[in-house]
Amino acid sequence: MSNAETHPVEIRCAQETAAGSRPAGVEILTPRAVPLGGPRAMTVRRTLPQRARSLIGAWCFADHYGPDDVTVTGGMDVAPHPHTGLQTVSWLFTGEIEHRDSLGTHATVRPGELNLMTGGRGICHSEVSTPQTTVLHGVQLWLALPDAHRDAPRDFQHHVPDPVEHGEATVRVFLGELCGQSSPVRVFTPLLGAEITLPAGAAVSLDTYRSFEHGVLVDSGTVTAEGTPLRQAELGYLSPGRPHLTLTNDGACPARLILLGGEPFGEEIVMWWNFVGRSHQDIAQARADWVTTSRFGKVAGYGGPALRAPQLPITTLKSRGRTR
Repeated sequence: MSNAETHPVEIRCAQETAAGSRPAGVEILTPRAVPLGGPRAMTVRRTLPQRARSLIGAWCFADHYGPDDVTVTGGMDVAPHPHTGLQTVSWLFTGEIEHRDSLGTHATVRPGELNLMTGGRGICHSEVSTPQTTVLHGVQLWLALPDAHRDAPRDFQHHVPDPVEHGEATVRVFLGELCGQSSPVRVFTPLLGAEITLPAGAAVSLDTYRSFEHGVLVDSGTVTAEGTPLRQAELGYLSPGRPHLTLTNDGACPARLILLGGEPFGEEIVMWWNFVGRSHQDIAQARADWVTTSRFGKVAGYGGPALRAPQLPITTLKSRGRTR
């Protein structure tokens, strides 16, 4: 998915480390509403990046959308747009999205099926909800590529994880390892991505890597993470040092969440629009190449023009410094 903001903010993302060996409490990140564009814009809820925190492991971007009645909003129609230095992770709860990219991939994103695209030095793609979709509901996530792999070749991977029962929870592991399940999809840093559903009144304890920090993104219901209640669309951040993670649904209805995790990302990155680089110059070059060169290739089969790149800010990026 594209960051369709008219005036995207440049962000220097620096990984935070927890003070001391004991994990801190749960930090609650609230979303902000971002329209995807057009007169009937579909609005997404963005929890990463933000001032309070810009990274969870290599996870650097998190949009959560729906349930969205496409007869009212028009659904998703994101024209061809570029990416560098990242992997895109598409995960749906309801509906379908047609994906086309400059590798020549023509795929359908369906509920419970992972689609992961590697941008590396440069790729472009389009995303359109299918005609048969009536309700669109899911998440779009980005992974920053480490410097050694940020020019990795373009790639597209598809994986359908088997749901597994773990205690009272149902778990689908689409990246990394959890509950004895392992995803075969290639990523470039140690990390985790999983969908977890909890029946009303249920609780689950998950064995986790002490070296990982985690994010609990609540899709539906109210979830308590390590004793801290999280409301729908909130993202709870948990610092490294936890061998276990306890999640509880104290509500009267089922709850669903996305669990993100990874080892703290030991590099600074610069994000602007749909690009991840290491400097203002990286971003400026990527924008110029999108306008004037064939670096990103072409998307075949999309019925319209590609997205125009926003204007870069006139000032050079300055560091935001450390979060609290």
